[in-house]
Amino acid sequence: MSAALYGLDRLQGGQRGVWLVTGCAGFIGSHLIETLLRADQDVVGLDNFATGHRRNLDSVREAVGAQAWSRFRFIEGDIADPAVCEDACRGVRWVLHQAALGSVPRSIADPLATHRANATGFLNMLVAAQKTGAERFVYAASSSTYGDSPQLPKVEDRIGRPLSPYAVTKYLNELYADVFGRCYGMQTVGLRYFNVFGPRQDPAGAYAAVIPRWVAAMLRGEVCTINGDGETSRDFCYVRNAVQANVRAALTTRDDAVNQVYNVAVGQRTTLVELHAALAREVSRLSSGLVVAPAQHADFRAGDVRHSLADIGKARELLGYEPSHTVAQGIVEAVPWYVAQYTPAKG
Repeated sequence: MSAALYGLDRLQGGQRGVWLVTGCAGFIGSHLIETLLRADQDVVGLDNFATGHRRNLDSVREAVGAQAWSRFRFIEGDIADPAVCEDACRGVRWVLHQAALGSVPRSIADPLATHRANATGFLNMLVAAQKTGAERFVYAASSSTYGDSPQLPKVEDRIGRPLSPYAVTKYLNELYADVFGRCYGMQTVGLRYFNVFGPRQDPAGAYAAVIPRWVAAMLRGEVCTINGDGETSRDFCYVRNAVQANVRAALTTRDDAVNQVYNVAVGQRTTLVELHAALAREVSRLSSGLVVAPAQHADFRAGDVRHSLADIGKARELLGYEPSHTVAQGIVEAVPWYVAQYTPAKG
């Protein structure tokens, strides 16, 4: 991907600065640091490995090479600790805040842990960024904020009631960011992610996202489970699109683009039945002789939104965001990584 796609081509000479990526060992965070290091940027990463993995950092180091990796400083720490946040923010120009505990079911099972990471941790990061003088604070918001709003496509200024503790915390992030803009003059940008997927997304655990979980199950010859009738739909967004949105949000020079919240998606709705079929085709194509079994159905899952589809017009207009990958293109690029990583050994 070219630096121009992400807007990184405008960073030259005195325009350089240090980036901080929280949750850098996670799925999206590791792609952010890889993109920035490939573009000759200086990066600080913060992670406590609650959901991130050292192997993701190892993959980035291998991908970018020793010279680029020398521009990366890693801090192992928890955003629930204000001192850790302040240390990470010191000397940083742009903050890309990705650290959080994801998953609606996890938040229902343990709302206190979700609040600690997503609400207390977020506020700690905002305070640290404001105190150390960071130029801009870009953060991972969530499409879960739309809650029970039936409107499709989802437009940023019309939301419903939240359906889970996770959704409450992500909406709280937006409220805090807005208040910090008003009270302290901070420049913040929130990015409401819509079901981001791609390489390095962990298929393990009870709260794994649907795409990596299903691909791993297919490779093991297991039957995938669809919650509900399969007509539930999502606006699945390939990770490179999310990376582009983050960097463009950090670097935009438009005054009217900051202290805003944006949808980050493709603007294309895919049902779970359609998704299963697309993944099965790609897995079968790459795994000779593997026959993917039809999916089985289970009950609808508590707290889940029925349909999700984003209007990305605001991000297009104010950030210059343009998805580089459709859902189909993202699946073609992502599934080979899963096949390489998770195909069971023979013998």
